[in-house]
Amino acid sequence: MKHSRFARTQRMTIVTGILVFVSLIVVLQIWLLTASVNAYLGGDHAIVIPAAAGSLVCLALAAGLLRYLYGLE
Repeated sequence: MKHSRFARTQRMTIVTGILVFVSLIVVLQIWLLTASVNAYLGGDHAIVIPAAAGSLVCLALAAGLLRYLYGLE
């Protein structure tokens, strides 16, 4: 039987914190998408690549948090 490093209440606190961070990342990505589409439709085509890079960074952060979450079990 494998023993966990954290007690159940500690794991719930960690899961809640990860959920808050992922929610913030998703809101940031939605804002980034809205701002970049607005700028692109306004004629600023240079914003596409930096916005895509920022979105990929957000994806990497969320994926890393999810990987950490699966490692808690």
